[in-house]
Amino acid sequence: MIPRLKEHDRALFEAVARLSVPSLDAPLRRASDFADFSKPWFLTAGALVLFGGARERRAAVTGLSAIGATSLLVNQPLKRLTSERSRPDRAALGVPVERWVKMPTSRSFPSGHSASAAAFAVSVGRLLPALRLPLRAAASVVAFSRVYTGVHYPSDVLVGVTIGALIGHLAARLAERRHRVRQH
Repeated sequence: MIPRLKEHDRALFEAVARLSVPSLDAPLRRASDFADFSKPWFLTAGALVLFGGARERRAAVTGLSAIGATSLLVNQPLKRLTSERSRPDRAALGVPVERWVKMPTSRSFPSGHSASAAAFAVSVGRLLPALRLPLRAAASVVAFSRVYTGVHYPSDVLVGVTIGALIGHLAARLAERRHRVRQH
């Protein structure tokens, strides 16, 4: 079964590589680069702290906590456990050079960028529903950019998003529970 999944994963990667939308090349390359070290999420959290009230500050702390837990899980044990999963050979698989970002040195599986983006978007979006759609849209752009720029296979991104979303959901639930306890 695994070889068949790898075939589908590679075929989907190649289909994205064949997409000819030059107007997306620079914006998705910039989005992928900008997401290094969770910059969009740290900046968003900072804005929530500076310009929001107690609820926004709580959401910012929850979102950053979700990123921390996700990064710790994804970038340490999971990437080490899946050490046989190398990055895509984007030249051989047809990703146009105009899309390329610097190739990370870590293993490919799962995508840390996608995991952190989902963790922040899901946790903050649950606590601040008005931000749910824009945060999830931004996280989706980051996740797709990782395949589009050729640094991850689609399954790397899918698993990263799933892990991040689960941790983000858990972080938000814990924050809600803690807030309810403090109110009583």
